[in-house]
Amino acid sequence: MKTSVANQLDRRTRERVAGLLLERGPQTAAALADALGLTAAGVRRHLDAMLAEGTITAQEQRVYGRRGRGRPAKVFGLSDAGHAAGPSAYDDVATDALRFLAETAGEQAVEEWARRRVADFEQRYAARVAHLPLADRPAALAAALSEDGFAATTQDGGVGVQLCQHHCPIQHVAEQFPQLCEAETAAFGRLTGRHVQRLATIAHGDGVCTTHIPLTVLPSERTPQ
Repeated sequence: MKTSVANQLDRRTRERVAGLLLERGPQTAAALADALGLTAAGVRRHLDAMLAEGTITAQEQRVYGRRGRGRPAKVFGLSDAGHAAGPSAYDDVATDALRFLAETAGEQAVEEWARRRVADFEQRYAARVAHLPLADRPAALAAALSEDGFAATTQDGGVGVQLCQHHCPIQHVAEQFPQLCEAETAAFGRLTGRHVQRLATIAHGDGVCTTHIPLTVLPSERTPQ
């Protein structure tokens, strides 16, 4: 009985770890321990188990600028299997359908389908994003995406903001049809009124879909005095 209870507690803790990685993207063991209120040793036990299960991956943390002494900390992120455990809006049927469309009607038909797909959320999001001041649009866009299952956040990007999507409901379809990511990126640009740049995608093996949104107002966009 005690073993059963312990197993349930372990499973719940690992679900919380997976939830944090989904919400915040790759994290160090120390960051996870702090967020969960666990000791470093305690969280590492769960991370080791999740690595063995294949639901997370580990890699050295990127260090910008001068590196200090010692080995870089490891960051842990969800693997393909970990992402697949989250809500998914598409399956093999969708992939097969798009493959059939490409074979019978050509790649342009897939591109048109991708544009029509994003047109739905773009229309819904426009009422919440487009009218806002430039600086407020990325956060509003992230909130709207999160409601649709993308677990989106924003972070400072220097001369702009980085929009981070920690979950991709269409990950497995987008792996084979990058037109979906391209259409989505173009929609982000129209919604924010900026020339955005996609820096990383889960479909290409990155831990987070990251889009840079510049916030610098160009001289041509300034209101005449």
